[in-house]
Amino acid sequence: MKHVFIINPNAGKRDQTARIYDMADRLRDRHGLECACMLTERPGGATEMARKLAQTGEDLRLYACGGDGTVHEVAEGVAGYVNAAMTAIPTGTGNDFLKNFGPDAEKFNDAENLWDGEAFPLDLIDCNGRLCLTIACNGIDARVADSVHQYSGLPLLSGRGSYLAAVAANVLLRPVGSRWTVWLDGERLEGEFLLVSMCNGRYYGGGSMPVPEARMDDGVLHTILVKKVERSKFARLFSVYSAGDYHLLPPELVRVSTARTVRIQSGEELVTCLDGECFRGREVVMTLSDKRLNFFGPKGCSPNATAR
Repeated sequence: MKHVFIINPNAGKRDQTARIYDMADRLRDRHGLECACMLTERPGGATEMARKLAQTGEDLRLYACGGDGTVHEVAEGVAGYVNAAMTAIPTGTGNDFLKNFGPDAEKFNDAENLWDGEAFPLDLIDCNGRLCLTIACNGIDARVADSVHQYSGLPLLSGRGSYLAAVAANVLLRPVGSRWTVWLDGERLEGEFLLVSMCNGRYYGGGSMPVPEARMDDGVLHTILVKKVERSKFARLFSVYSAGDYHLLPPELVRVSTARTVRIQSGEELVTCLDGECFRGREVVMTLSDKRLNFFGPKGCSPNATAR
């Protein structure tokens, strides 16, 4: 079996390439493993690398070394390949995906805790043919994710602070709702929505947790729909929403569905964000991609460790 570290040298505040190379060398020396390191050079590069490796048919363990975007790209590359499994070594800023593992998230920092862990299947979200590990969001939360990089370089702002600054800018300077037609399986809804987000995992935006009961391997996706609200009410809604307490909000404002297919149509361009990676369009179709990804981590870990 080959162990390949796919490294994004631009992730996070400092280049951790040397640390990852040393990690791979230690695995080779201590355990006699066949290890290799590859560096991504552009957006989408990790997907291409992972897919080409998986297509060889070799037994592979891939280590996505970067932030949530790198994990997303490697997952897209190996999804559906039975000979390949992946894990994550966090070198980014938010690393929301690993928060799903609770206390074991810290163990992902060292490949010594990962290399011999048992692989297990994870569900994915298929969104217009693209795959998503955690949350596929549409609306103001996607717009925030799309603009957060504009604030990450500012003094005193990083991680969660950059995200909150992007929230404030999008609420104060832009319309907070959009008119959409939404289908939940066969049910048709029409109105002004703040957001419609499908959840496989529980965290995004530096730690917001919209649907705490979402589990990553149960064949069920939870979609949260939030209607448009006045700006004066947004701050309270946002804090409750981020804490995973949507059940405390009025049912005419917030709804959670377990529809297998969710479709959104918009008369204007809408932003969709998959694990922090954004694209634009006027129609989005999100569906369950059941048990599509082989993942491995520390022994005894669970991707549902923090689920309520």
